[in-house]
Amino acid sequence: MAEQESVWDYPRPPRLEDVPQRIRVVFNGVTIADTTRAQRVLETSHPPTYYIPAEDVQMEYLQLSARGQSWCEWKGRAVYYDLEVGEREVAAVAWAYPKPTPGFVSIAGYVAFYAGKVDACYVGEEQVQSQAGDFYGGWVTSNIVGPFKGGPGTMGW
Repeated sequence: MAEQESVWDYPRPPRLEDVPQRIRVVFNGVTIADTTRAQRVLETSHPPTYYIPAEDVQMEYLQLSARGQSWCEWKGRAVYYDLEVGEREVAAVAWAYPKPTPGFVSIAGYVAFYAGKVDACYVGEEQVQSQAGDFYGGWVTSNIVGPFKGGPGTMGW
């Protein structure tokens, strides 16, 4: 079993690091993303967020979302993507930072997915659980321990 990581040991401001495991995202029977070149963001109180190079994402299934944009004090301006595979669609399933701040420039051209909006996301061979709530996009694996920000009553932490 992998060593346990407490989200309360993660830094603030957040840190970006390479991911040695294979990362996959599956929706409606199609592997939307599959990479061994992902990066993850570690931030106090949040499960890791995984960023996948666009070259390893089947971008033909993604369209810019009508949701618009948001702002992260650490990474900059985010844009969102909707996903359509066959007859199934999901809005604002993924996001990216086209021109991130200097500390996060290595995720320019990368895409992150909300695990709870697709059928399955994997870190290595483990299927992840999604972070509670609909604002943060952390992926919870068996070695990540909380409590996690994002669920009811935690937004003021």
